[in-house]
Amino acid sequence: MSATPQKNRASRRVLAAAAGLATVGALVAAMPAGAQDRGHGHGNGHGHGHKPRTVDVQLLSFNDLHGNLEPPAGSAGNVSETQPDGTVKAIPAGGVEYLATSLRTARKGNPYSVTAAGGDMVGASPLLSGLFHDEPTIEALNKLDLDVTAVGNHEFDEGATELARLQNGGCHPVEGCYEKGKKFKGADFPYLAANVTKEKTGKPLLKPYTVWKKNGVKIGFIGVTLEGTPDIVTANGVKGLKFHDEVETINKYARELDRKGVKSIVALIHEGGAPASTSYNYDCDSPGAGDGISGPIVDIAKGITPKVDALVTGHTHQAYVCTVPDPSGKPRMVTSASSFGKLYTDTTLTYDRRTNDIVRTSVKSANHVVTRDQPKAPDMTRLIDRWNKLAAPIANKPQGWISADINGRGSTAPEKPLGNVIADAQLEGLAPADKGGAEVAFMNPGGIRADLVHKASGSEGDGVVTYGEAFTVQPFTNMMNVVDLTGAQLVTALQQQVSGPNEASPKILQVSKGLTYTLDLTKSGADRVVADTIKLNGEAIDPARTYRVAMNEFLAGGGDGFPALGEGTNKLVGASDLDLFNAYLAAHSSATAPLAPPATDRITVIQ
Repeated sequence: MSATPQKNRASRRVLAAAAGLATVGALVAAMPAGAQDRGHGHGNGHGHGHKPRTVDVQLLSFNDLHGNLEPPAGSAGNVSETQPDGTVKAIPAGGVEYLATSLRTARKGNPYSVTAAGGDMVGASPLLSGLFHDEPTIEALNKLDLDVTAVGNHEFDEGATELARLQNGGCHPVEGCYEKGKKFKGADFPYLAANVTKEKTGKPLLKPYTVWKKNGVKIGFIGVTLEGTPDIVTANGVKGLKFHDEVETINKYARELDRKGVKSIVALIHEGGAPASTSYNYDCDSPGAGDGISGPIVDIAKGITPKVDALVTGHTHQAYVCTVPDPSGKPRMVTSASSFGKLYTDTTLTYDRRTNDIVRTSVKSANHVVTRDQPKAPDMTRLIDRWNKLAAPIANKPQGWISADINGRGSTAPEKPLGNVIADAQLEGLAPADKGGAEVAFMNPGGIRADLVHKASGSEGDGVVTYGEAFTVQPFTNMMNVVDLTGAQLVTALQQQVSGPNEASPKILQVSKGLTYTLDLTKSGADRVVADTIKLNGEAIDPARTYRVAMNEFLAGGGDGFPALGEGTNKLVGASDLDLFNAYLAAHSSATAPLAPPATDRITVIQ
């Protein structure tokens, strides 16, 4: 399931609307000069004496870090690896202390090495980064020697002005500087957004591309986010912006780079696909090029000009290294490195000095696990410790107790145990008449960012849920809405889980107790939700009756492909999703009677 953003806390803080896009124009001018001309190490390729005709350039890449500086907890911190005997093993991975070590080790002996990312470096972040508007993550990426990244949809969670601040530096407009005497410096790598323009002027919001140079070797990077970003970010986050077709945009700028003599081009695309296996070492070129992968990236790859030599992708949080044929029918490398810094991709681009182009037939690529049994990078440990001290007073407060892991992000089932807890918390908090009179609650699956893990993350003790852990599950701090919907609109909304924009990749809403129905995956489109099985507290939904329905403001705006939920009337704005979640944990658990994982018996699935 792809990551599904909602509003981050700060987009609700009153930022001067007039300042909206004013500061963003400075982005292009203020781009760090060093970012375009950074190479790691020295050397002139292979051999001695005269320069050889070709030189191998190492491209290291990753995507969808989402501010996960510390190793992600529970099943969300594992990668799947298929063993020689066919069994699948879960390997704990990720954390920037290990990612830094992995990247630095990989660069050794590679005089030409460039590091690029596929977007969603920030946003939907755990408390350690999210509490500080992701300044800690930008600082970590600077230390990682990231050369360039595309923007992802989550880079827009707090709007264009905040994205400009992450690039250019400066203290937060509302909260100021977090450390005494220290001003936030911003990213020393360029954020690229070739397909995002300002509505008023039609001009690009950020640089569309950058050129990495070393000893005469030149590689152009074009960065785009998915065209559908406005459908999965709150209206506030994308106000005044236009998002354009990925293929047309990349082809346009590839022609421009080509005219400037830059023949080697890599596209960084925050859009992805779904391989047939979740194992990172699955061969998705079996039996033929790109046969084992589906999703939006396949059509995008097939449409991008052959001038582009490789595609680094993201968004779907999947791991793959495939070749997909370009418009001329030649295979071209398409990669994605899972999420949360659990993998990195190492691609060899053989650069021909005579043609200034990549020898496409010799491009090699593989994903590697960022294992946790290697030494930690001491500078990253210091960074994490420094920010943890600032976060500790808030992060370590106990909110409740659990008797075992309650899986959310790590669950692949349509109905997730943690989804049930969150929906029940929303219903309970908003059911009183003066709080909205909710009868049912819906939670979008992409908004559940982690699992609740029984094992202690720090010194709090096993089974204790801290504020930091609860925040990591629900980092957007969305305000809750209760609205009137007819029974007919309710049924339509449930059918929109598996039809329209969600048909190819269903988004199954998590539902509060009392709502039951059958999901028949042997059928297609809207028919997969069996209408006459939908019941609330044992009674069939009455199409003509009005129901009070609770959901976060993102869903209430029709986000995630649920226009029917956006039709609600008589809206009451309630507490935030995080506050209701924490209140529910406090009311339903204690040290002696911890909350157990709930049964998942609301949605009957026919496979």
